[in-house]
Amino acid sequence: MSDAASAPYADRRELTAAQRNAVAELLRVSPVADELGRRFAKAGRELHLVGGSVRDALLGRLGNDLDFCTDALPDETLRIVRGWAESIWETGREFGTIGVQRDGLLLEITTYRAEVYDQVSRNPVVQYGTSLTEDLKRRDFTINAMAVSLPDHRFTDPYGGLDDLAAKIVRTPASPEESFRDDPLRMLRAARFAAQLRFAVHPDVRGAMTRMAADLDRITAERIRDEFTKLLCGVDPVTGLRLLVDTGLAERFLPELTGLKLEIDEHAQHKDVYEHTLTVVSNAVSHEDDGCDFILRMAALLHDIGKPATKAVGPDGRVSFHHHEVVGARLTKARMKAMRYPKDVTAKVTALVALHLRFYGYGRGEWTDSAVRRYVADAGDLLPRLHKLTRSDCTTRNRRKAAQLAADYDALEERIARIAAEEDLARVRPDLDGNAIMELLGVPPGPVVGRAWKHLKDLRLERGPLERDEAEAELLRWAREQGVVE
Repeated sequence: MSDAASAPYADRRELTAAQRNAVAELLRVSPVADELGRRFAKAGRELHLVGGSVRDALLGRLGNDLDFCTDALPDETLRIVRGWAESIWETGREFGTIGVQRDGLLLEITTYRAEVYDQVSRNPVVQYGTSLTEDLKRRDFTINAMAVSLPDHRFTDPYGGLDDLAAKIVRTPASPEESFRDDPLRMLRAARFAAQLRFAVHPDVRGAMTRMAADLDRITAERIRDEFTKLLCGVDPVTGLRLLVDTGLAERFLPELTGLKLEIDEHAQHKDVYEHTLTVVSNAVSHEDDGCDFILRMAALLHDIGKPATKAVGPDGRVSFHHHEVVGARLTKARMKAMRYPKDVTAKVTALVALHLRFYGYGRGEWTDSAVRRYVADAGDLLPRLHKLTRSDCTTRNRRKAAQLAADYDALEERIARIAAEEDLARVRPDLDGNAIMELLGVPPGPVVGRAWKHLKDLRLERGPLERDEAEAELLRWAREQGVVE
């Protein structure tokens, strides 16, 4: 009996017309899949489009990466695809996966698996399976446990993935406890799917995530980082973030987020800084131009993590968090390093956290042109993101105050544009370069040149562009004060 015929759900309902069209569209735009299926059939082997590819086809969001499973072992898969594939890679061979490229599509073909984890190591111990149903049962969620056979297009859904897809529910094929024992990262992945697809996590799954949150400690920082990045870049990251905090998962790798729940916002705008932070993340998403800006979203998420360490209550009972942006920048750098984010990404997020309060006070008329220049120079190429983060950080429910803050920032952006047009703020540099400094002072390359360059840049920020003779006079004055020249 075939898997499709024996599946408990397959006999009870048919695909809807829309779902049939989705699968047909998948196969219409990807004739490569049928062609590949015929090659496996000729070799006496099965081939199925599987997992996320089927889910995404049914949701109408399929990309160019297709996943397949087969009863052929990796060596046999290699024999079948050689001479047909435009390129082949074997980096996943130890896990039973052979990668193939054909007609602009990236295909991953994996032998049926019944993998288990030894509950101690952080990587799966691969055991090849013998049937499609067994392979589907070991997958993370029912919505990823559906398959379409090739080239005959039989739909197989032994665990009710189609029903869960229609109901927008994240559920596991096996028991949640069994699934999460096999791979604790699946708990984080459940939150990621909630954020990406706006699906609800089944209560049984949510309960297991809460009870087993500590098991996430078995997973490498790199795997957690990659899954969390996908969550934060989902269409609804706030839902995923709430789930991480409510189940205790955030405490395992991002405890600063959970810590925000303890802090009351000093303006009494929200019940706590945690709620304010989630609002800022949501606001940041709305300010994006095209697709996910991870650096902006991460800065929005971490911008206030310095508040718990800087909380103080004044004589009048008001709460303050003085210099929390400085402490927050330090904590951000440490946390992102622990999560193994690249140094350049960490540096950008850290800089935004450090700068996010700089704007406040502008509306009181205290900023000179020099202050505006320094704001732009310190932000550098992060200025567009800093604009968005600062606007996102305005979450007051007081409409008059919100309108005033927005007007103040509009005025600042207009002022930046005016000064930029006059002075090319994007490339603020001293009026004399290193060669001119060495020639005028008669010094070789070295620390003195760097100090002189910094002095001239500070002068440029303070006073704007200088004429050549004025810049030279200022340099000589500085050099005499420093004892560089007589």
